[in-house]
Amino acid sequence: MEPNLVQFRKGVLELCVLALLERADAYGYEIASRLAEAIDMGEGTIYPLMRRMQKEQLVSTYLVESPSGPPRKYYRLTEQGRQNLLRQKTAWTEFTRAVNTVLEAGQDGKS
Repeated sequence: MEPNLVQFRKGVLELCVLALLERADAYGYEIASRLAEAIDMGEGTIYPLMRRMQKEQLVSTYLVESPSGPPRKYYRLTEQGRQNLLRQKTAWTEFTRAVNTVLEAGQDGKS
């Protein structure tokens, strides 16, 4: 795998998790599965991120009984997390627009 691609994925991981949780509360494995499917991120990267996001009060947690095993820890976006998501989405849009401008200028033969 291209090393830059790995760094790109790591760079947007928090943004992606916040976006998923904006849609619905989810438990860790569910978040990891969605991210593995969408951007090919491994499960091992999710749990340290979730702990940090909880410590930063971007997410809160609650337990739900599971029909197949121990209770599951669900993550919920906090108000602080929603504000953070909005800031990150704005920054991401501005950043990708700027990068695309540079890339497209290179294709046109302009410098």
